[in-house]
Amino acid sequence: MQDLSNYDKHLENAINWFWDVFPDMITAIIILIVGLWFIKFINRLTRKFFDRKDYDIALESFLMQLINVGLKVLLFVAVVTQLGVESTSLLAVLGSAGLAIGLALQGSLANFAGGILILFFKPFKIGDFISAQGVDGTVKEITIFTTKLNTFGNQVAIIPNGQLSNNNIINYNAEETRRDKIDIGIGYGSNIKEAKDILLQICKEQTTILKDPEPQVFVGELGDSSVNLTLRFWANNEDFWAVHFFVIEELKSRFDKANIEIPFPQRVVHTPK
Repeated sequence: MQDLSNYDKHLENAINWFWDVFPDMITAIIILIVGLWFIKFINRLTRKFFDRKDYDIALESFLMQLINVGLKVLLFVAVVTQLGVESTSLLAVLGSAGLAIGLALQGSLANFAGGILILFFKPFKIGDFISAQGVDGTVKEITIFTTKLNTFGNQVAIIPNGQLSNNNIINYNAEETRRDKIDIGIGYGSNIKEAKDILLQICKEQTTILKDPEPQVFVGELGDSSVNLTLRFWANNEDFWAVHFFVIEELKSRFDKANIEIPFPQRVVHTPK
């Protein structure tokens, strides 16, 4: 009988506790639902604001993520406080947890700081073709912690922002024009002047090759089996690769017609008699 009496007492206490916290639970649920709706509403307003302004796309994405995370943290604090947790105790717990998480996630914090540096100093923007961390690709997205590149093979390379902000980056789209350098070897018996004239004529005929600065051809090296010519010309970024491959194919065709030899490696093997 004593056990049954204790059971009834515990059950009664549990029921009384439930009815005591029930209003706070309902209020917390309402706050959660309304808060999530409000966050979506703020995100939509923020998106519309950015759409009307001509801000950098990467900066817009970064700020959108930051606002979304910040609002959800505030909503979490409001819901937990409504359930009876004191705000001072909650802040102390969050501070301790933040310190522990910060020590455990130093790399992530470095990536976060790197993302801020990238957005502030703008070494590249979305749409730029860059080379970094051994990866070449077009910048697809800049998030809080990482940058996504779209490679030549249409693969997505994800690079931590901390590494990007602390290492070398080559931005091929930073300037409107680029200079190409093509090395061509011709035989020692070939006419150097004729070969140079052919290369300059190709550049003169090709409209996507800039005429100012003028294209240049010079003898770069007297190699073991060839006279190595160097062709340099300028082109706009959007035309660069197309004209690069065109010139290589065209010079081969015209050299063949002019009987200008392009040597290839040969090996002579002598066998004893």
